[in-house]
Amino acid sequence: MYNIEDITMGNRIFYYLLKNGELKEEVERDLYRAYSEKEEVMSLVKRQGEDFNCSIEKYSGVIYLIPKEDNEFLGYSKGELKRELCKSGGTDKDYYLSQFVILTILVTFYNSQGKSSKSRDFLKGGELSNLVNEKLKDAVEKEEVENLEKTSGIAFTNLYESWQALKSSDKSTTAKTTKEGFIYTILTFLENQGLIMYIKDDDMIKTTSKLDNFMDWNILNKNNYERVAKALGGVDGE
Repeated sequence: MYNIEDITMGNRIFYYLLKNGELKEEVERDLYRAYSEKEEVMSLVKRQGEDFNCSIEKYSGVIYLIPKEDNEFLGYSKGELKRELCKSGGTDKDYYLSQFVILTILVTFYNSQGKSSKSRDFLKGGELSNLVNEKLKDAVEKEEVENLEKTSGIAFTNLYESWQALKSSDKSTTAKTTKEGFIYTILTFLENQGLIMYIKDDDMIKTTSKLDNFMDWNILNKNNYERVAKALGGVDGE
């Protein structure tokens, strides 16, 4: 049984999370403490999260609302992401290429076996472009050597073709038809989600504490890490 005060507070916290995505003590002290210190309130908020197909998690002193993978109401559908990240009339190959770029960012920043999975403080945009090219090329060569058959999804060969079809430019550009513009669009999207900081003048990518916490406490458990490694054609320990 829950009393009316707990129900009211739980509703206030969940509404705040719907609006803001996260709850910090220094911003909303009363809401944060009610969630952290009262088990009934925490239980109510988590149950509401389940009803909305999302989870409520607390990492390093911040409470997050995290939509589940198939939550297209609070998250993004495949079609919406394709419009956000890819050129006009983009295909599934273009969409999966954008996801490959994001996975490359994550694996590059978070591959440490220490107390934190974060292994570096920054990444240059030009270096990211080279990494994407190298990983795709290596994955294609591996497919050819092992004579792998495509049983589901899109083969790395198709992703590499989409990457090579993008033009290269020596000038700064935001056109999604260029490698530089394609990556810039993805970085801008991730920055708008509060996951990275992109310093355009220095061509420098840095991660936020939000992404650091999410990677350490949610994504990089053993099962999820292996999913990421497999997607990039990696092996255990790489």
